[in-house]
Amino acid sequence: MTWYPLTFRPVFKDYPWGGRALATRLGRAIPDGIVAESWDVAAHPNGTSVIAQGPLAGMSLRDLMAQTGEALVGTRNRAAVAAGRFPLLIKILDANRWLSVQVHPDDAYALAREGEWGKTEMWVVLHAEPGAELIYGFAKPVDRASFAAAITAGEIEPWLHRVAVKNGDTIFVPTGTIHALGPGIMVAEIQQNSDTTYRIYDWGRPRPIHLEQSLDVLNYAQVQPTLPPPTVVAHAPTPTEVIGDCAYFHTERLRPAAGQAVDGATTGETLEIWGVLDGAVRVEWERAPRAEGIRLAAVDWVLIPATLGEFRVVAERESVLLRVTTPPADQDGEQAVHG
Repeated sequence: MTWYPLTFRPVFKDYPWGGRALATRLGRAIPDGIVAESWDVAAHPNGTSVIAQGPLAGMSLRDLMAQTGEALVGTRNRAAVAAGRFPLLIKILDANRWLSVQVHPDDAYALAREGEWGKTEMWVVLHAEPGAELIYGFAKPVDRASFAAAITAGEIEPWLHRVAVKNGDTIFVPTGTIHALGPGIMVAEIQQNSDTTYRIYDWGRPRPIHLEQSLDVLNYAQVQPTLPPPTVVAHAPTPTEVIGDCAYFHTERLRPAAGQAVDGATTGETLEIWGVLDGAVRVEWERAPRAEGIRLAAVDWVLIPATLGEFRVVAERESVLLRVTTPPADQDGEQAVHG
């Protein structure tokens, strides 16, 4: 197969906490009514992206993964290929109301109970209204019994740690973290390819609550966690910082100036997923003339296959980019955080 960088048509989800900001703020053509999530790079049974351009246009990412395996995702993801699973899921979330207060299980629990991976994730705040906040961890020490009583009584809000957020903030959400996005927040989400969520509290909405599962997997020691700052890894030529690092994904944020090029190469170990959060870029690669490069603007994503070879991301104006890769399989622990 002759590989090239892949862009996708997203899958939209209409959960009740969504709104219309994917259209009004990002300029996307979305369905009528509430749209809560855009699954932008997805290959899950509950939603799979479709390739938007080039010879593979019209093929789902899930089918491409099944046909090409390691050539697409890399040798670091051999276990994912063996399991028939794409390693990552990239979304945009538009929180117009509070999301449910929720928690995600780790791999062992999710595989035993749900038949899929756990869900470690991270957020990059694309937009936050003044005063916007989210729930992240517990506000005070708690144990299973006392929190179970609070859930049963519908009195969990005093236990919830609220954190104010602003544009550009990054939040790493390891499994076991009690969390929820609040109104007026839009985030890019990088996560394991899983759709397992256990609801603890849903603000009066008539949706199922997963009491026992939540109590099983909550990290009760996570009291008033902070948001560590990103780790700067390069000041020049392109300012670069690590904003997420764990066993499942490694995320960098880059800020190229207008006209600046970022050179890269995939050599078979891992795919790369690049996102444009601000500005505009052109993606060029070895087997395509410059005139055939792919142009991306905020908020677009492109998947660089693991065996593509050399490529270049050229900033057509000052830009903010994300680069997501998968780390070596022997990296320790999903609880590693940025900073």
